[in-house]
Amino acid sequence: MPFTRIAVRAGKPAAYRKALMQGVHLALMEVFKAPEDDQFMIVTEHDADNFVFGRHYLGIERSDDLVMIQIAVSNTRGQDQKKALFAQIAENLARDPGVRREDVFVNLVDVARENWSFGNGVAQYGT
Repeated sequence: MPFTRIAVRAGKPAAYRKALMQGVHLALMEVFKAPEDDQFMIVTEHDADNFVFGRHYLGIERSDDLVMIQIAVSNTRGQDQKKALFAQIAENLARDPGVRREDVFVNLVDVARENWSFGNGVAQYGT
């Protein structure tokens, strides 16, 4: 159900990128109860010219190690569950691979359940 895009500055090692994906997925499993094999993720790396962000927006001091995470999920969760997910992702990524909490940017995109096809041209969640 979740589809995750993670964007980072170019040059991070493969183990770092893998830890990002694992940390996000563990949070999705714990907080949103996503199944273990429901993992669809993309990590992209960008040079400085193509990785632009507000270094001080909302009083949060961001560094070049900013991790931008966008997760498309079914629109079935409430605000408290979403807040719990944000906190769990930040905690997981702080632990491994050591991302500062200030450098964890998360955006959830709520999607109607009928807007998913996981293969075979079928809307598996559609009614």
